[in-house]
Amino acid sequence: MHENHSDSAYSEALVEKSLWIALSSIHGIGSQTFCQLLRTFGNPNNIFNASYSQLKAVVSDAIAAEITKGINHDALSDSLRWISQPNNHLVTLADIQYPQALLEITGPPAFLYAKGNLALLNQPSIAIVGSRNASVQGEKNAESFAQGLSEYGLCIVSGLALGIDGAAHRGALKAKGSTIAVVGTGLDIVYPAKHRDLAHQIVEHGLIISEFALSTPSKPQNFPKRNRIISGLSLGCLVVEANLQSGSQITARLSAEQGREVFAIPGSIHSPMSKGCHQLIKQGAKLVDSLQDIVEELNLTRQNSKINDAVNGQLKTNHAILTLMGHESITLENLVDLSGLTVGEVSSMLMLLELEGSVTSLAGGKYQRIV
Repeated sequence: MHENHSDSAYSEALVEKSLWIALSSIHGIGSQTFCQLLRTFGNPNNIFNASYSQLKAVVSDAIAAEITKGINHDALSDSLRWISQPNNHLVTLADIQYPQALLEITGPPAFLYAKGNLALLNQPSIAIVGSRNASVQGEKNAESFAQGLSEYGLCIVSGLALGIDGAAHRGALKAKGSTIAVVGTGLDIVYPAKHRDLAHQIVEHGLIISEFALSTPSKPQNFPKRNRIISGLSLGCLVVEANLQSGSQITARLSAEQGREVFAIPGSIHSPMSKGCHQLIKQGAKLVDSLQDIVEELNLTRQNSKINDAVNGQLKTNHAILTLMGHESITLENLVDLSGLTVGEVSSMLMLLELEGSVTSLAGGKYQRIV
């Protein structure tokens, strides 16, 4: 039986992908060396066909010697099997789907393992990051901001970590928006394990990506490295809660270095989780206490008609809630009774109204309209 054209093209594509993986697996070849080789030789096939003396002019003797040994195809079998599965991808610098925003950063990854909707790689995005040991209010803020920014058509980018990252992904999914998780392990590993269900939801409605080879375990040094991708994909970075020595600080610094906007939510002067945000604000980050601060800074408009309809409906409902509140303090339970909505729906609206500065929460579970 003859192989049809589509099967043949697919096989050729897999062979080409295998060259990218093989080159990256050579000890000493990181993203910068990989890009340097590509600039000199054009593509991985040319790199593997180059002579030792040609290679030595670009890389160290040891790396040149390893490249000239050729490809260990057996070592690539697991990766190629993974790429062959539905919804799994390897996106290289040579692919049209490669995120254009990453081409602007120093040392862009030569390729990304990806699982989910590749179209999101080139959608306008914002990073939302923060502490793994976040407060309850911090997680609520992350979820609410993610939900609100999703409704403006932004893809929410974060790192799938516990705390703020997870809340940001959940907020995007809650808004039926899109989200990208950039992880510090191989894509055949879910870390942290507690986020297994969340990871499956993201694959279904968004995208998970990694520059690390399959089976790469969780290593402390990998997470600062992946942070440049989180910031690089995004128009800006919102830090919700962070201590002074946190990965979020690294992401914010990278955002600034990459020419992205940096936003930070202030908090109590007594909370360690506010100190990182306060330091960022002192260094020039934009202080954020409402969604509108980000909307105005990034000059966002609601362009998607479906999003526009949904948001207009949400705004009408929010205004109806404000009307029901009157100008006296009122409990959540009373608003649920008056509106006929669920506790979850009213709670979500109140959080958004609070972020917009229209409502404030009081002691005893009461809320007060302030506009």
